[in-house]
Amino acid sequence: MAEQAGGGCCPPMDLFRSESMQLVQIIIPNESAHRTIDYLGEIGLIQFKDLNAEKSPFQRTYANQIKRCGEMARKLRLFKDQMSKAGLLSSSTSATQVDLSFDDLEVKLGDLESELIEMNANGDKLQRSYNELVEYKHVLQKAGEFFHITQRSAEALQREQASNQTGEQSLETPLLSDQEAVTDPSKQVKLGFITGLVPREKSMAFERILFRATRGNVFLRQAVLEEPVTDPVSGEKVEKNVFAVFFSGERAKSKILKICEAFGANRYSVPEDLGKQAQMITEVSGRISELKTTIDAGLEHRGNLLQTIGEQYDRWNILARKEKSIYHTLNMLSIDVTKKCLVAEGWSPVFATKQIQDALQRATHDSNSEVGAIFRILGTREMPPTYFRTNKFTNSFQEIVDAYGVAKYQEANPGVYTIVTFPFLFAVMFGDWGHGICLLLVTLYFILKEKKLSSQKLGDIMEMTFGGRYVIFMMSLFSIYTGLIYNEFFSVPFELFGKSAYGCRDPSCRDSTSAGLIKVRDTYPFGVDPAWHGTRSELPYLNSLKMKMSILIGVAQMNLGIILSFFNALFFRNGVNVWCQFVPQMIFLNALFGYLSVLIIVKWCTGSKADLYHVMIYMFLSPTDELGENQLFAGQKITQLVLLLSALVAVPWMLLPKPFLLKAQHERHQGQSYTALQGAEESLLVESGDDSGHNEEFEFSEIFVHQLIHTIEFVLGAVSNTASYLRLWALSLAHSELSSVFYEKVLLLAWGFNNVLILIVGIIVFIFATVGVLLVMETLSAFLHALRLHWVEFQNKFYEGDGYKFSPFTFTLIDAEDE
Repeated sequence: MAEQAGGGCCPPMDLFRSESMQLVQIIIPNESAHRTIDYLGEIGLIQFKDLNAEKSPFQRTYANQIKRCGEMARKLRLFKDQMSKAGLLSSSTSATQVDLSFDDLEVKLGDLESELIEMNANGDKLQRSYNELVEYKHVLQKAGEFFHITQRSAEALQREQASNQTGEQSLETPLLSDQEAVTDPSKQVKLGFITGLVPREKSMAFERILFRATRGNVFLRQAVLEEPVTDPVSGEKVEKNVFAVFFSGERAKSKILKICEAFGANRYSVPEDLGKQAQMITEVSGRISELKTTIDAGLEHRGNLLQTIGEQYDRWNILARKEKSIYHTLNMLSIDVTKKCLVAEGWSPVFATKQIQDALQRATHDSNSEVGAIFRILGTREMPPTYFRTNKFTNSFQEIVDAYGVAKYQEANPGVYTIVTFPFLFAVMFGDWGHGICLLLVTLYFILKEKKLSSQKLGDIMEMTFGGRYVIFMMSLFSIYTGLIYNEFFSVPFELFGKSAYGCRDPSCRDSTSAGLIKVRDTYPFGVDPAWHGTRSELPYLNSLKMKMSILIGVAQMNLGIILSFFNALFFRNGVNVWCQFVPQMIFLNALFGYLSVLIIVKWCTGSKADLYHVMIYMFLSPTDELGENQLFAGQKITQLVLLLSALVAVPWMLLPKPFLLKAQHERHQGQSYTALQGAEESLLVESGDDSGHNEEFEFSEIFVHQLIHTIEFVLGAVSNTASYLRLWALSLAHSELSSVFYEKVLLLAWGFNNVLILIVGIIVFIFATVGVLLVMETLSAFLHALRLHWVEFQNKFYEGDGYKFSPFTFTLIDAEDE
């Protein structure tokens, strides 16, 4: 197995190789099965395999318990919704917390649910009755005003008629006095009326439909309620009008009732007699007061019940989820033929063996089982899961690698180098120590407040930023470092490490070109000399510097990737990959671009004016021509010929030997595929992974085509990947130029007006442009480009990334999971 093949070829690093894993089998008696899984979940170091994959969820042993857990979760969601509506928060401050079993919790939740549902139903009935009485009171008051006004007008009319001696009229006639004169008493009819409330937004349509349906043979009076009332049916605040419809005949009454139903108008009966109306108002007010007292008492009782639930809610919720996860895991176990024990299989790290055995012993003791669980280690050819032990600092860097693909079991992990190379490549593109300090301050806030922020719900962007706080922290530190090298603080140079090595030969040199500068002191000790900034030669000089630096960094990182492929081959004892992949790849890459890197360093050291473009192009087109003024060292022509021939030889070296060697190995081991089992435990061998490796039919054509594709990809990728690293130069130049534009065209321009208001506006625009463009957009851009360089240019040299992550059964994050 792979974990036995390491043999000390690599330095002992926790992240460099994933943890050694083992396939274990645990035979658990039925009486201690629940407690055993519980204790194993607490240590969280075993990933169980589903031994009942062919069964549906309803056919499994503990399907009924899973259903009960789901029902408990539903009840807890009901409690949470009710607490949210009541404005209560769950808290675990109860002084008397009693440990409940699964069955006791189920009974407890059932009783609380029944009580809460009954209280809600009674409360809804009482509230509806209360709202109806409130509406009835409004109708009595407003309708009473209709009748009172009518009575006064009738009395006034009677007095007028009495004075004119025109005879007496009925008191009911003035109800229609607004529309018609006094009629003959013999033609008077008995009028009926309907009162109620209609939503104000529907009142005009209500009046219009009434008029059309009865052909104008009704009299409608409406009064506006000043305050919205609670509708008994919907329970929402609605603005309403009180109406009174006077009509004649049963047919008209039937039509009016149907229209009221269609418009959602609530009807209430009002007595005609004013004395009875006053008596009804008194009775309704008394009933409203009684109902209000009853509702308040019910709400207080309900609030106390929800408060009691809230004190225990978190603990009950965790217990319900814990039980569900335990039974879900138990459903993955197979039942022994005797039906007296359960058989579990799963992956665990080798270092966890003692902890697992201790947990099994505790479970046996605490469940008073006479038979202990049996722990066995199985032999298998199946690929184990990948498990890296990370902390809060290294985890975010490991997540960057895992987003591309989870490492194959115990292959070299690029996450170790990503901790340094990722923020460094970002900083090469983001080099400004002023911007780096801004990023550092933001990150320090996240780090110092991480305990508080980790317990809060943040937005998607804030959550992502907070999760990568240590990545951004390293990015900011490296940005300060590269910013000091570039000597840029918001694009402004400073003489931090001493005075410039150059001085002006004449007063006009500052405004013309660097040709007027002469060296008057020792070389500037660290980074770019501040004298270069602001001169005409600044851009050509920094372009040349950053472009060559990008090539050096790219070739170095690609070489690191190829070297890691060597350590992988050595670790897995794959000599074919060492001699037919690592060696020719190193020769090809360094014969071309490694040689270019050496030429860059030699040119820097000697101060030569050789044209490296010319050297590299004619190394291929005319390798035998004389170099002339482009010669950097003695024997350069012979060296280039040797390197060119080496690169040409490396291509068929990568292509041809490996497929034939693999074919020879296959033929040599063809008769060894079936061997005798070495021990009794081998009878439990898991064969599910065998067909992925050793027993697969060997197809030489597929192997050869695959190697051909791999060779073409590497040869072309050596060129394209090196060119891809020039993005370091391009983004660094863009960042520097944008920063310079914001400083010169915004801040300095505003300063030049000698106006305080313009200066304040200029400072505000400068701050927003710096934050929005340089600290947000440029940060995201540089981050994505650094991500691409790691995923494509670096990791494709050695990283297969076709493994799967170790996902142990654990209770650690069960309280943070959504249901």
